[in-house]
Amino acid sequence: MFRQGAVRWQLLLVVIEFGLLEACIHAALRIRFWGDANAQEVFGASLHWRSLLVAGVLIFSMASLGLYQVHLRAGWLGRLSRQGVAFLLGGISLTVLYYLFAPAYLGRGVLILALLLGYVVVALWRILFLSLVDADLFKRSVIMLGAGERAAEVIRMMRRKSDQRGFKILGCIPVGDDPVCVSVPLLGHPDEALFEWATRHGVEEIVVGPDDRRGTLPIGALLECKQRGIAVTELADFFEREAGKIKMDLTNPSWLVFSEGFSISMSRRLTKRTFDVCVALLVLLMTWPFMLLTMLAIRLESGRGAPILYRQERVGENGKPFQVIKFRSMRTDAELDGVARWATKDDDRVTRVGRFIRKVRLDELPQLWNVLRGDMSIIGPRPERPHFVDDFNIRIGYYWLRHCVKPGLTGWAQLRYTYGASVEDAEEKLKFDLFYVKNQNLVFDLTILIQTVEVVLFGRGAR
Repeated sequence: MFRQGAVRWQLLLVVIEFGLLEACIHAALRIRFWGDANAQEVFGASLHWRSLLVAGVLIFSMASLGLYQVHLRAGWLGRLSRQGVAFLLGGISLTVLYYLFAPAYLGRGVLILALLLGYVVVALWRILFLSLVDADLFKRSVIMLGAGERAAEVIRMMRRKSDQRGFKILGCIPVGDDPVCVSVPLLGHPDEALFEWATRHGVEEIVVGPDDRRGTLPIGALLECKQRGIAVTELADFFEREAGKIKMDLTNPSWLVFSEGFSISMSRRLTKRTFDVCVALLVLLMTWPFMLLTMLAIRLESGRGAPILYRQERVGENGKPFQVIKFRSMRTDAELDGVARWATKDDDRVTRVGRFIRKVRLDELPQLWNVLRGDMSIIGPRPERPHFVDDFNIRIGYYWLRHCVKPGLTGWAQLRYTYGASVEDAEEKLKFDLFYVKNQNLVFDLTILIQTVEVVLFGRGAR
């Protein structure tokens, strides 16, 4: 994850905001006991570790609301709203924590002041920080070798400001007989050595992406640039790193074979399985009352004899089928003719209880049993039905590659894309699924798990 340039400034944002929140807690203590030096001394004696706890919970809450997403597309009103919800959730979490662990208690007055002060300070800091990040001065200067269709497509797909927070494209240098298709400035062929020219123009990275590279690339000049400190990146790798997904028409089979990733070691399998079991048990412990209420609501709406749970065949790791378990959210005659169908927006097959539990993802909770059994993971591609998978394997290249890992309750594609209900949607989600398969690790899993809280709270992508 830290190979992504934008992640480094997100990490800086986390570190600075952690320090600001801790400072706000100390300031709240001074304000709450203004003029009472004795009270300040008594409370301040154990404030340091308590302030670390409060700051940590608030950072976790903001991460859960997506405020540290690299590609967050929201206006200032949306950002401030998310931050307000994050601080509210953080305050509630701290209250519960104080009830369970009394020595951590900070004091009601100090906590409220710290939350109010922290909200204002973090909001003002983010306005300053994001304005600096968006300034060209702090972006990595990039040029592209190639001005054809491949380069033009990448530039078009990364045209938004949120997509270019880590870099700035200075322009493109046409290569060979490629047609000029890009919308950015053309730099022309440098008259001097490529390294001297790139140094003079402040170039920090050269992205290589001509439509036809046979006999057209200045290999010696690129190697000199790489040896002397200028990054040289293949177009597919650049797009993967900055966009967080893999675009298959930029790659070829050899790139899939020889690029980093797509390998699952025994240690990775062990840590992932341990992660799955621990998270599944923790979520079960936290949500069993909601599961009981869901069962009761389904029974009251559907009456005696109607099933509460719903079993359906899905495709798992290595194409092996398994029975996924969910709370029933549709009528019992939803697929009476036996034909598999996607759920659509405002689907009339969904019951009243089902509409609610699908919105807040309560219908997914029984799949924790699939996780404990080993059929699924907490994080992974969404498991699809065999009928759809057979169709996708024919119509979408490399679709089978997503099945080299276990399917998951949540995943990178679910965070970055809406509910899929067509072949086109499946093809788009595959780009994110393959990015996860290629780059999966424990830190990535934790990041996805934290950001899933935002999906549940805002009901994104549910049908």
